[in-house]
Amino acid sequence: MNRRRRRRSSDHAAEHADERWLLTYADLITLLMALFMVLFSMSVVNKSKLASLQSSLHNAFSPHVIPGGNAIKQTGGDAETSQLKPQSAVTVTADKTAAAHEEDRELRKLQHEVDLESKKLGMAGRVKTRVTERGLVIDILTDNLLFDSGAAQIKPAGMDLIGHLAPLLRHQKSHDVHVEGHTDNVPIHGSGYPSNWELSTARASAVVRALIVMRMSPRRLTATGRAQLDPSASNATPRGRARNRRVEIVLPRRG
Repeated sequence: MNRRRRRRSSDHAAEHADERWLLTYADLITLLMALFMVLFSMSVVNKSKLASLQSSLHNAFSPHVIPGGNAIKQTGGDAETSQLKPQSAVTVTADKTAAAHEEDRELRKLQHEVDLESKKLGMAGRVKTRVTERGLVIDILTDNLLFDSGAAQIKPAGMDLIGHLAPLLRHQKSHDVHVEGHTDNVPIHGSGYPSNWELSTARASAVVRALIVMRMSPRRLTATGRAQLDPSASNATPRGRARNRRVEIVLPRRG
């Protein structure tokens, strides 16, 4: 009986001896399946991050057209930032233009007020105003009004004029006030000043001191002597020389 059993077992083992490789194959398949599962889990993409990356790359390499100019390829940054720059430049330009118009309006208003005051005093022919690129220029002839010949002491009529102009200038606080003394080209003789330089500077300084007495802020004031360098008429005639003997009060533009 035992012999029969041993014989059957040995026959069964001999029958399946060539199928032992299946064990190794099954182990290999199991390992490969585990490897593929790991690789698959590593390959899962975060869709939101991928979309963000695509958007950034698109903005970085896409050209943007700047309004008012040629097409320019802008790299780096996003579209909203690159489009804000031209708009900011336009805004700044518009603000400067508006500020310039407002300043011009202020200067012309002050010009009108100065003209009215000089007309009331009967000095319209001695006081001329103009708005230029420099700003508002108040041109005052000095002969028999502000100063005597070769002198720098303000006459009573000149003090009266300055007294009417000072409140107008004081009210316009946003502008400095430059006072310039001018002479003709005739050399000085018999005066306490060695040349027209000293005379023109002394006259400008006298007007500045008068304005300070009339409560103008000294920080806004500047006195300059220009002698005969900036004539407003020809020095070839007495009338032209008289026109050149003047004091200019200038309110320069802020810009």
